[in-house]
Amino acid sequence: MPARVRHRLGAHMSIGGGLHRAVDRARSVDATALQVFVKSARQWRSKPLAPSDAESFRREAAASGLGPYTLAHASYLINLASPDEALWRRSVEALQDEVVRCELLGIPFLVLHPGSHGGSGEDAGLERIVCALDQVLALPEGKAAPRTPGGSTKILLETTAGQGATLGHRFEQLAYVLDRTRAGERLGVCFDTCHSLAAGYEFRDRRSYRSTFAELDRTIGISRLLAFHLNDSKHPLGSCKDRHEHIGRGEVGLEAFRLILNDRRFRSVPMVLETPKGPDLAEDRENMAVLREMLPASRR
Repeated sequence: MPARVRHRLGAHMSIGGGLHRAVDRARSVDATALQVFVKSARQWRSKPLAPSDAESFRREAAASGLGPYTLAHASYLINLASPDEALWRRSVEALQDEVVRCELLGIPFLVLHPGSHGGSGEDAGLERIVCALDQVLALPEGKAAPRTPGGSTKILLETTAGQGATLGHRFEQLAYVLDRTRAGERLGVCFDTCHSLAAGYEFRDRRSYRSTFAELDRTIGISRLLAFHLNDSKHPLGSCKDRHEHIGRGEVGLEAFRLILNDRRFRSVPMVLETPKGPDLAEDRENMAVLREMLPASRR
């Protein structure tokens, strides 16, 4: 009789006490996917990653089965679209550091907010993102090797809510970057349910779900959708506000999550919660229980 293949559901976990502790926390809520920061998300610099810490994380992630379904989330300070040259260069260096850390930890995906053009215009911002990713992932002009030569970690551009001058709230913006970056094979997309609803994408019933994901397939390619952030939204469709809510308690609603979870195309795609929680992780258990109830018993 074939072994049960569980859906890849998890949550963002704290790395307090060491990166490997995030794996312990994921295990404690019966998670089958995981998201972490690989350094402080609110600071530009962190001490180098110790080889022993990297080995502990790799060992624990492999033993738990979480390794191939682990995401890192890049620092919120990084802005690859910034018109400020000093901030742009600092962002490129910070992203390079995070990719290297992911390579050392064996983390296959690094989720990144594309950035804000800061009033300089969408086209200029998108071009700066392309240039930055080329410097980090591809062979820069006149250089002998890319900045991050390992090549196993993929950067996933996250769908955003569309507040202010942020980019990534339209599929066409993400497609522009994916199509023009020289190392496009090392890029993908993370679909955030809260952000996408806030950006104006409707997917809360079967008909609108099919329409929105058909649009994503036409513009980006469904095969490049490599992760989900499963977050309900405190604010309604088209609000451009990024405020996460617990599953089923917000504007996204249960049916949208049911449709995503039962879409055969996404059976092996890691899906993680970024919803509010306390130190005992009770909210993660509750949210995942709600999600698993939507799945057939064989995939819970």
